[in-house]
Amino acid sequence: MQAGPCQSDRMSVGYQMALLNRRFGLSLTHLSNAVIQRQFSITGACQAIQKLTRVRVVDNSALGNTPYHRPPKCIHVYNKTGVGKVGDKILLAIKGEKKKALIVGHKMPGPTMTPRFDSNNVVLIEDNGNPIGTRIKTPISCTLRRREGEFSKVLAIARNFV
Repeated sequence: MQAGPCQSDRMSVGYQMALLNRRFGLSLTHLSNAVIQRQFSITGACQAIQKLTRVRVVDNSALGNTPYHRPPKCIHVYNKTGVGKVGDKILLAIKGEKKKALIVGHKMPGPTMTPRFDSNNVVLIEDNGNPIGTRIKTPISCTLRRREGEFSKVLAIARNFV
């Protein structure tokens, strides 16, 4: 049976660590584990919605639900920090068009007792703030209810809240 490229890398790293251990008398197991596993830490900002972040359209609008070879991406966040949270408006590049969207859920952990989603969810909106679709397919965060005046029409088409 032939060893794959990852297995051969692991064997060569293990062999090199054994030689160093024999030569210098050092125990380098913690270093070898870090090299073998190649673990990378992801900060919270990488999971927030910022420029070039892929998002998922969760309403039933025709533009958001027709398959296309490129996923919708954020090209601008309308706030001072440039990092989008629930309730922020963003500009999307979707199917060669620019559309505004409202963030209704994101991956980044927020304040205590706020839900964290598996994907970055957005709802497409018109320039005046009205949603393009007529239903929202996934649950949305209850933090939008606190800002009810701005998003009352989006809250009206939502079925479930978390």
